Amino acid sequence: MHRMIVGLVAAALALPAGAQKLTASYPSLTTDAALKAAQAALARCDKDGYTATVAVVDRGGNALAVLRNGLAGPHTVPTAIGKAATALSFRTDTTELATMTPPASPASGIRHLPNVVVVGGGVMIRAKGSLVGAIGVSGAPTQAADDVCAKAGVAAISDALELE
Repeated sequence: MHRMIVGLVAAALALPAGAQKLTASYPSLTTDAALKAAQAALARCDKDGYTATVAVVDRGGNALAVLRNGLAGPHTVPTAIGKAATALSFRTDTTELATMTPPASPASGIRHLPNVVVVGGGVMIRAKGSLVGAIGVSGAPTQAADDVCAKAGVAAISDALELE
């Protein structure tokens, strides 16, 4: 038994470095999925009477789709992108992140990092347990309303994502 273990270790150490995998592949949203989610979220906001912007980012935090109601304020575009990227980066929906980092708490320092938007409306998008992107909504009258619209966008694609 001892010789077999020594032999396996020696064989593993003898593998050339090039035999080890040096790259990784991760699932990420497609542009089509991002657009479908953004359309569903914007439709929900429109139905509820909110003039909002919706942004969907891939797992790297890059914007894949941004849709803006023509009456939404110009600040809603970078805010929606920021909410989505923040949810993705911290792997936490932004409403929960806001609760976890109240002002004057030791954790509140993350609120001051560049491009971090700790306001409700940023929701992670998962497929088969893997984080594949996030959606952000800005412009509804409350953070809870932004969340409702964002979750409608996730719901529009979640079944298809789980089947892939």
